Amino acid sequence: MPITPAAATQTASNGTADAILLELVDENGVTIGTAEKLAAHQPPGRLHRAFSVFLFDEHGRLLLQQRAFGKYHSPGVWSNTCCGHPYPGEAPFAAAARRTHEELGISPSLLAEAGTVRYNHPDPASGLVEQEYNHLFVGLAQSPLRPDEDEVAATAFVTPAELAERHANDPFSAWFMTVLDAARPAVRELTGPSAGW
Repeated sequence: MPITPAAATQTASNGTADAILLELVDENGVTIGTAEKLAAHQPPGRLHRAFSVFLFDEHGRLLLQQRAFGKYHSPGVWSNTCCGHPYPGEAPFAAAARRTHEELGISPSLLAEAGTVRYNHPDPASGLVEQEYNHLFVGLAQSPLRPDEDEVAATAFVTPAELAERHANDPFSAWFMTVLDAARPAVRELTGPSAGW
């Protein structure tokens, strides 16, 4: 049975806040335990389950989000539509749909699996490390966005050319190009050849 968000938290060591638990995995994506979120991201990092969502509009443009400036990890950088971590025992697909709704106020249409990718990306700005076994998803954004300002600073729909220009000039998450490149076959299947992905 999936663990609910309430059951997936514990009192932090200082007793002042709830600690979010992540699912630790081996190199094959098999669950081997749990770790507190921040601890899993401290060098050298512990391999854990994550997800990345790529949503597109009816013109085949990718929805980007700029992460809120108040986040402790990669604040203010641009990244894919939504990314995060399933709670221990939560299916990645369910987590992807849940967090997309929590962060952007929409439920993705035609959300589909797009493979997995494993990476190790240190973030020079924060000193944290992304050691992730990442489940990828693609889908459509077909309703008005209602971003949570605590999670999202800004959003933008971009064509491949607009993304290239933005990526050259604006800060992006350390993992962005890795997850986008891994998801490209599914992105092309979803958006068709005319979108240019």
